[in-house]
Amino acid sequence: MARKTFFSFHYGNDVWRANIVRNSWVTQDRQAAGFVDAADFEEVKKGGDAAIKKWIREQLNGTSVTIVLIGSETNTRDYIKYELQQSYEKGNGLLGIYIHQVKDKDGKTSIKGSNQFGVIGKDSAGKDVYFSTDYPCYDWINDNGYANLGSWIEAAAKKAGR
Repeated sequence: MARKTFFSFHYGNDVWRANIVRNSWVTQDRQAAGFVDAADFEEVKKGGDAAIKKWIREQLNGTSVTIVLIGSETNTRDYIKYELQQSYEKGNGLLGIYIHQVKDKDGKTSIKGSNQFGVIGKDSAGKDVYFSTDYPCYDWINDNGYANLGSWIEAAAKKAGR
């Protein structure tokens, strides 16, 4: 089953690596697969924090899975944490993919980032939910993401009941 997936990543550091992952999976149009034009996002940023958060919520509409593409500084980005919180709140399946070994436009790799984003929500019993302990994270290179991305997405969706 085709899933509309939201890709969360640190644009400034990891857009090249993120596009390699996203391009490996595209079987539908770029917008439906979560592709964002940089010029469009620059325009959104001009509206400030409220506009960015509104845009994130709109991008999540119709998605069933959120993938965090984890680079060297991803866990330091406030909007990534917001995307995780919003994804959890709407019931999306969640997973992470380490992309530090994917080469950038200059053929360089990076250091492995952290999947520690703090509390992203509360479960039905009121217990804190952490991305780092409650959701799987894979390595794009070591875990053969090119061949396995579809099954990772499907497993995350099923775990979330989607």
